[in-house]
Amino acid sequence: MTDPPYRIVAERTVIRCWDPRDAPLLKEAVDSSLEHLRPWMAWAEAEPQPLEEKTALLRRFRGQFDLGRDFVYGILSGEEREVVGGTGLHKRVGEDALEIGYWIRASRIGNGLATEVTAALTRVAFELCGVDRVDIRIDPANAASLAIPRKLGFAEEATLRRRLPPHEDGIRRDVVLFTLFTEDFAGTPAASARIEAYDALGGRVLTS
Repeated sequence: MTDPPYRIVAERTVIRCWDPRDAPLLKEAVDSSLEHLRPWMAWAEAEPQPLEEKTALLRRFRGQFDLGRDFVYGILSGEEREVVGGTGLHKRVGEDALEIGYWIRASRIGNGLATEVTAALTRVAFELCGVDRVDIRIDPANAASLAIPRKLGFAEEATLRRRLPPHEDGIRRDVVLFTLFTEDFAGTPAASARIEAYDALGGRVLTS
């Protein structure tokens, strides 16, 4: 499996490796979206964080990306003046597979940006990284998020009980597992996502 590119340009968004200098934009996006994020993102329970902690977090993300351990991306507006959300291609689901996760800031939900980003990363995972499988895991109560893999042609595999971290009530949450295999990718909407992708030196490695 090949490591993914550092920068992906989609139709309305730029999906790129975080830089520590993005910390103020990330903090603003998260702080303005806490009510929206807390029901679904376990990490949001520890927010808001001071700017120094956000900077340290992005340094860790960048280090893991550079070492090929995990690939966490920022989602930015086309001109890169606003953090729209976050996403990633994660290696925690085994060999020859990647998992996509995503969140969108409260002010930009309902515009199809998560679908655009997920389609872009799905294409990257199959066409550049050479994986056999892409997974997406979603809380069954998150109706808006459940619609995304369904739109993109992922198969709903199963609902796994008590797999997600609990909220304040201490009860672990269920998760719905969606999967797309390489042999099924070509016929999906994700395969026609219009993107450009660039490596760490800025060289173009994929274009639609």
